Amino acid sequence: MSQMKKKLIVVGDRLLVRPEEGEERTNAGLYLPQTAVAARQARGGWVVSVGPGTPVARIDPFDPEAETWEEGALAPHFVPMQAQEGDYVLFIHKAAVEITFEKKNYLIVPNSAVLVLVRDEWESDRGDWHEDGETN
Repeated sequence: MSQMKKKLIVVGDRLLVRPEEGEERTNAGLYLPQTAVAARQARGGWVVSVGPGTPVARIDPFDPEAETWEEGALAPHFVPMQAQEGDYVLFIHKAAVEITFEKKNYLIVPNSAVLVLVRDEWESDRGDWHEDGETN
């Protein structure tokens, strides 16, 4: 007989974060100033899951010929999140909500509280890679 498995589904513009227990220097190599550590203003962790993003209307409100009754006109659309699973995130601690799910501690962090992301990327053997496709 199969068992039901619970799964956390992150909604909207939120991140599910596994908090880091570090103090002044994070495992990702970021140094937090003493004021941030003492007041716990900033905190870091690893992104476990990402919501679909900020919901936006599909219909252009300035288009006089747009019809809300047309099929698919009100289908949800989202501005995608910049954060990805596996990123290290530094965020404003006050904005996070702490939860426990299946005996593990997590934080739910709104995208607006994110200060910086750290992402591991491969370096090219031929020089520095730029988004425009050019190399140094």
